[in-house]
Amino acid sequence: MPPKDHPARPARPAAKAAPPGRRVPAPGRRPPARQAPPRAKSPAPRALRLGSPRPRLRLISLALTLVMLAFVVRLLQVQAVDADTFATKAQQQRYLSVVLAAERGEITDRTGTPLATSVDAYDITADPKLFTPEESKSPNAPEQAAALLAPILGEDAGDLARKLKAPGSRYTVLARRQTPQVWNQIKDVKKVFAEKARADRARGGPGANVLAGVLQEPSSKRVYPNGDLGAGILGYVNADGRGGGGIESMLDSALAGKDGEITYAHSGGRRVPTADGTRETPAVPGSDVELTIDRDIQWAAQRAITEQVEKSRADRGYVIVQDTRTGEVLAMANAPGFDPNDIARADATRLGNPALQDVYEPGSTAKVMSLAAVLEEKAATADTHVVVPNRLHRGDRLFKDDIDHPTWYLTLTGVLAKSSNIGTILATGQLGDTQPEANKVLHSYLRKFGIGKPTGLGYPGETPGLLAPPGKWSTSQQYTIPFGQGFSLNALQAASVYQTVANGGVRIEPTLVRGTKGPDGRFTPAPAPKKTRVIGEETARTLSAMLESVVASDEGTGTKARIPGYRVAGKTGTADRVDPELGRYRGFTASFAGFAPADQPRIAVYCAIQNPTKGSYFGGQICGPVHQQVTRFALKTLRTPPTGKKPPGLPVTYAPGT
Repeated sequence: MPPKDHPARPARPAAKAAPPGRRVPAPGRRPPARQAPPRAKSPAPRALRLGSPRPRLRLISLALTLVMLAFVVRLLQVQAVDADTFATKAQQQRYLSVVLAAERGEITDRTGTPLATSVDAYDITADPKLFTPEESKSPNAPEQAAALLAPILGEDAGDLARKLKAPGSRYTVLARRQTPQVWNQIKDVKKVFAEKARADRARGGPGANVLAGVLQEPSSKRVYPNGDLGAGILGYVNADGRGGGGIESMLDSALAGKDGEITYAHSGGRRVPTADGTRETPAVPGSDVELTIDRDIQWAAQRAITEQVEKSRADRGYVIVQDTRTGEVLAMANAPGFDPNDIARADATRLGNPALQDVYEPGSTAKVMSLAAVLEEKAATADTHVVVPNRLHRGDRLFKDDIDHPTWYLTLTGVLAKSSNIGTILATGQLGDTQPEANKVLHSYLRKFGIGKPTGLGYPGETPGLLAPPGKWSTSQQYTIPFGQGFSLNALQAASVYQTVANGGVRIEPTLVRGTKGPDGRFTPAPAPKKTRVIGEETARTLSAMLESVVASDEGTGTKARIPGYRVAGKTGTADRVDPELGRYRGFTASFAGFAPADQPRIAVYCAIQNPTKGSYFGGQICGPVHQQVTRFALKTLRTPPTGKKPPGLPVTYAPGT
């Protein structure tokens, strides 16, 4: 019986009988839920498994071992096997060798006055390694440095940059012989860049300094205190510090001395003062050279010839002053000249020493040699009568004097005084029984006077002149050579002829150098010059008297060379000039040669002017005044008093029939 508190449940209907083959659930149970058709089962996910780290560790260990082994091998090579080699390379990179330039010797005149000297200067150098990107901390340090230095040094920026890029070099010269002012400008710019580099490093930057590798070496610069005075004699010094001409080249080895060398440790372009290993070989200064030149006489000669060349609008001119007793050259002036202090701007055609290097036909100043031969061979005397027609036919030519004239009745002195070509041809024709014989005699005297051979100076570029052997003289040369056409010489050779006559017939080889003074202060005189007797004393005295008539006589051609109170002997010359560019005669060479005092000679002076184109072209008219001006100044400078004696006054003409 059901409990009281539960109501009676209604009776459930009887379950139907299940169809055959079908399971009927038990009474009171819910039928099972209809199951879905079975699905294909998916594979279960595989578990993640980590690889073993050991192979990778082994590979890394092997790599590290190989790296360490390489370091060890390199260390053994550096420290043991090639230790000496690397130590040497380290020393080479640490130490810098610098040439110590020797101080060049002075060139002075005969009184010790400097004509060429040296002053302190600097060679601006650089260490190209310090301009690499690694050292300078700048990718284009050479270009930047070159742009900064170019306006200061006056050099091309591209050239400077190429020098600063020199591969593998630790030393290059940017500019030589710069003044202290130039180096001070570079130092100021370097200081600015050094301060900027320090400030940049303080801010953590690279601290680039493109001028750290610019250095300097003490040097010297050649200076010529008198400007262009004597430039033709002195020459100049080239960019390499060697003589480029004149005495500077001729005596370069003595003047230059011997360079030294210093090797020192450096860091970043700066010398390490406390480092060991500094080695120094001191430089040996050059010797001083004392010339025979007198600066004051040189000045007077140069001024006189310069003024006349400009006045005559000539190509050039020269004046030689020579001591007749010693052969010393007291002056050798050229016009136009050049300033050796600024050789870069000099006209190339003015360089050199034309007084020794120009070769030209002398003209009538050479007649003194022809008449010296006539007198010495006793073919005539000073008062021998010579009938001089207006024209003279010889060989294949008709000869004349410089002016048309009636027949002249001249003494041999008159032939010289009036500078007669015809009279000279007639006189030298007496030197032999035949013309070929006369030619041989004349040629021998020309050679003894120094024509066709070096003067003996040993000067660079000096010309010996041209004098053909007598057997090769052409038909015209047999008659033109006696009056100075058909052979050639230089100005010093022409002056030496008159020094010979003034010195009693003894030729003394010209000299330009009196001696040298070494670094120890000891003076070494130059070797004594060679002396050669050319003509006898009597012949020389006669010639001197005849040459006086050229100046003293109103019939003479050299009256403009007179000096009041002094006796002057001289000879004019006006020669046809061979134009070196055209290779034929064009224009004239005007000249005057002489000496004073005529009775007690002290100096010989020679003047020549090439191709005067304005005013007179006669030697007596344009070179006579130059000779007078220079001779008077030189006599005063040398304190040479007049002798007070009257000239002999040899006759120039004679009356026909006497």
